[in-house]
Amino acid sequence: MSQSPDLYERLQLAPSASADEVRKSYRRLALKHHPDKGGKPETFKSISEAYAVLSDTERRRMYDATGEAELA
Repeated sequence: MSQSPDLYERLQLAPSASADEVRKSYRRLALKHHPDKGGKPETFKSISEAYAVLSDTERRRMYDATGEAELA
């Protein structure tokens, strides 16, 4: 899967964002883009995939080191 925009951009965060900032940004964007609220399913999925990686300490560390994320 392409990393463009990268996972931090998907959540509108800087790479230095704390775990709390990741969580808050995800919640804000998920509420805004949720399909039940009129958002596009593709956008919501993209945000959720980014959160799945950036909220997991080990996956985030690997993403930061390689620029690639295992999204499966």
